[in-house]
Amino acid sequence: MATPATKPTTKQPSFFKLRAQLLEQGRTNTLLARTDNMWATLKVYASGGENGLHAHPHEDHTFVVLQGKARYYDADGGYTDVGKHEGIMLPAGAYYWFEAISEEPLVLLRIGCRAGGQDPRARLNIRGEPMPGDSKENKRVPVVYRDGEYFE
Repeated sequence: MATPATKPTTKQPSFFKLRAQLLEQGRTNTLLARTDNMWATLKVYASGGENGLHAHPHEDHTFVVLQGKARYYDADGGYTDVGKHEGIMLPAGAYYWFEAISEEPLVLLRIGCRAGGQDPRARLNIRGEPMPGDSKENKRVPVVYRDGEYFE
C-alpha cells in the first residue's frame, strides 16, 4: 500500500530594511537576517569609533560601507581606507581592525558565513585567545544615540 506523500519542509525568505539610529558615541549591531550558515548585520559606529585587532577563525565575512569612511588595518599595521559603496572581504582567520575616519557616523553592511563546522561567532585576539565583542580589549564604550537621526 502506498503511503501518502509528505509535503517537504520549505524554507522561507527573510526580508529586511536597512535602518538604524545614528550615534554620537559607541557602536551598535542590528541583526537583519540569519540562517544556519549566513547572516547580515547593519553596524553603526560613531565618528572615531574603533575595535581591537582580532580574527574570526570560523567565519568568512565582508563589510560594505553605506555611509562614512573606514580605515582597515592588518596585523602588520598596514591599512586601506574604504569609502561609500566600497568594501573588504575577510577570509576566516584574517586579522584586522578598523576605525571610523569620517566626520559622519560610519554605517556598514556586514555579511558573514560559516567557514568550517565550529562556532562562527568565535573571535580571537592576536595572541590566539578568545576576545568577546563587548570586552574592554575590543574597545567597547557606552552608546550615545543622536536624537531622531537615522540611517535609512
